Amino acid sequence: MPTDPATRQIWFINAAHVVCHYMLLILATAVLGMVSMDGARFGTEYGPVLALGTGMFVLYGVGSLPMGWIEGRVGRHALMAAFFLGVGASLVLAGFVSGPWGLAVALALAGLFNAIYHPIGTAMLVEAAGDRVGRAMGNNGVFGNIGVSFAPVVTALVVAQAGWRWAFIVPGILALILGLLWLREPMYDARKHAKNARPFPEIPRDIVRRAVISLMLMAVASGFVFNAFTLLVPKLMQERLADSPSLLPVVGVLAFVATLFGGLTQFTVGRMIDRTTLRRVFLPLALAQVPALLALSFLGGWAVLPVAAIAAASIFGQVTVNETMTARYIAPALRAKLYSIRFFVGFLGAAAASPLVGYLHDVTGNLGLVMIVLAAFGSVALSCALLFPDRPEELRPELWAAQARPVALPAE
Repeated sequence: MPTDPATRQIWFINAAHVVCHYMLLILATAVLGMVSMDGARFGTEYGPVLALGTGMFVLYGVGSLPMGWIEGRVGRHALMAAFFLGVGASLVLAGFVSGPWGLAVALALAGLFNAIYHPIGTAMLVEAAGDRVGRAMGNNGVFGNIGVSFAPVVTALVVAQAGWRWAFIVPGILALILGLLWLREPMYDARKHAKNARPFPEIPRDIVRRAVISLMLMAVASGFVFNAFTLLVPKLMQERLADSPSLLPVVGVLAFVATLFGGLTQFTVGRMIDRTTLRRVFLPLALAQVPALLALSFLGGWAVLPVAAIAAASIFGQVTVNETMTARYIAPALRAKLYSIRFFVGFLGAAAASPLVGYLHDVTGNLGLVMIVLAAFGSVALSCALLFPDRPEELRPELWAAQARPVALPAE
């Protein structure tokens, strides 16, 4: 473990990102085993069981709203401890429930504790990263993608070998262990230990307003697309490539391969962000997303895998861009609060993903219409990319002073 407290904090925040996204996607793969192995208890239809995660996603979104204010009262260290221990205990509880309602409640509790991560963890990461925010965000995105990518493959293997209950219990225990290790860490606030830190520039209000409007609109659209896509990837692979119940581990591996490209994109995007403006990275990603999602509405066979990888790369790459926007345009004192609002708005869209995917699949019998709906939301994200400022001052903050300085009028 690194001895530098800032570096140790970044490692814990990255580990928390794995936990955050992994736990959200356990049900998406476990449901495939639950309906075939425990149908008497949970039913045999995919949609209703997947919808048991609705409360988890609602509280994941709604719960993020007050975190910026709670942080000012109890501190970030205590909130991150609550994240690890609360998520871990809730997942273990989910493994011991006796029926659908118990599972829905346990997952809702997990979602509530999971709401801590993005507003608090992201603000801590930005401040611990110093001048290399893009790189830190890209690396952090890779860790989040590890959670997304490994959730289907590990869950599928655990369900096949030990049953669906252990698919919740094992990651729950690991989260509890991380929480105990975090409690041993001394409290560290990067804001109080920054050396030679440049003051945050005064950015013209109209530019900040334009950036925030774009960010909030994009949060709803991309939140829905991200959550829906990560939820449906296992089912997409099952429908188009491996529809036998005995091939559940294969489904997990295929979902892992598709989403792995998202992590590789985040790693690259994080380094690009430190060298260019956000819009120049954001726009190509948004342009690639819509046709890829439309193609997935009708493609079958092995062609699904590379196109799903392109869709994952565009969707996941945008996450790194989105989270860096706040760091570049919002002063440090307000970041935790804005992250709270941004993730609240974003995960309101995300909360709609689980019931809508389940409903549209039950109505149509496949994921074709779902992918068309995702493409429509992707076009909103594309509009936001076109709206977002493209300012060289992002890379040279000292230039903002010239924008803020009033222009002298010539003497008459």
